[in-house]
Amino acid sequence: MPAHECDICNGNADSTFKRIEVWKNDFWRLTMSKYSDVRGFCYLEPRRHIEYITDLDGVEAEQFGTVLSSVTKALKKATGAKLVYVYIYGDHINHLHVHLAPHVDGDLYTDDVIKAGSETSETLLSIDEQKRLCDAIRSEVA
Repeated sequence: MPAHECDICNGNADSTFKRIEVWKNDFWRLTMSKYSDVRGFCYLEPRRHIEYITDLDGVEAEQFGTVLSSVTKALKKATGAKLVYVYIYGDHINHLHVHLAPHVDGDLYTDDVIKAGSETSETLLSIDEQKRLCDAIRSEVA
């Protein structure tokens, strides 16, 4: 897929999936979902069009572990999560994106990923809460 057809590369993903940019460097970008079901749910994605984790090379491959560790630590601290689940799916959007789900007691997640029968809502985090989380994550990643 050409990069201009990729919703992540062409900038459409943020509005389509209701997310905001939290942090970026020259090679990686972190965005946060505005939805409130999982407070602080984020996506980590390479800024260059890379479809699958098996396609990582160069600086993105060199930085992947360090960046992933840094942003998950920041996310855990900012949200007060017990841990941050990290997972990758590869067949919905053809641009590598890592799902980062902060887990706290009583949320949608269990040791089986998502509780059976759980329903999500369209409720968004308040603008103030979005800003507070983004600022807290940014300060930790920096």
